[in-house]
Amino acid sequence: MKKVFAILSIVAIFNFGSTLNVVAQDSTATAQVAATDSAAAVTDSTQVTDETAVAPAEGGGMHKALKQKFIEGGAGWMAPIAFCLIVGLALCIERILYLSLSSTNTKKLLTNIDEAWEKGGVNAALEVCRNTRGPVASIFYQGLSRYDEGIDVVEKSVASYGGVQLGLLEKNLTWISLFITISPSLGFLGTVIGMIQAFDKIQQVGDISATVVAGGMKVALLTTVFGLIVAMILQVFFNYILTLIESMTNDMEDSSISLLDIIVKHTKK
Repeated sequence: MKKVFAILSIVAIFNFGSTLNVVAQDSTATAQVAATDSAAAVTDSTQVTDETAVAPAEGGGMHKALKQKFIEGGAGWMAPIAFCLIVGLALCIERILYLSLSSTNTKKLLTNIDEAWEKGGVNAALEVCRNTRGPVASIFYQGLSRYDEGIDVVEKSVASYGGVQLGLLEKNLTWISLFITISPSLGFLGTVIGMIQAFDKIQQVGDISATVVAGGMKVALLTTVFGLIVAMILQVFFNYILTLIESMTNDMEDSSISLLDIIVKHTKK
């Protein structure tokens, strides 16, 4: 299930990346077309009106609506929010892949260590840990390498190195949490500044115009919407990563106790 989720996450980020590229191209194209359309509107207003009426019928779909709203929000505020989403998703996918590749079948590993110890002693058990990937195998290797110093030293070594491995599992989570917090803040900031600009236009006109107010408020609120969407997407991935880390941490603690039991069993022989 973890590998399937990781694959789906990679596909999602690539699709979103291609969407943003198209949006960026559409933004540039829109700016170029705007000047051409303005000149055409002066010479042939009827033709422009007909094309505008046909345009909505040619579109359709959430994909094009999302691009249109992104462009309407303004590149100045939408670009930082999109940056938070892209970098945040990249970090989330990196963590998911790392955790998925770090997972170990601890029951099988403990069985292999016990059997290897029966046949070749502690050196054979160390070889099993050396040939197994993942933080659990690394913790076992550190503990077994101190076997000659006594069971108490082994226990302390396992506990200390377990803290090191936990820190590696939680790497980059602070940055993901930062993007979750800052993306809606950027959206709110864009909304406040957009409202200020809308009121400045009202002050310049000297009268409350529905067109001026609605246009300014629409652009302002779009930044908040996109900021909240980005935060919710990253929050889902963040909670999933925390679930993986919690599961692996419990697994490391349980398997460490089982390793100590194996060491005690072979010490008494």
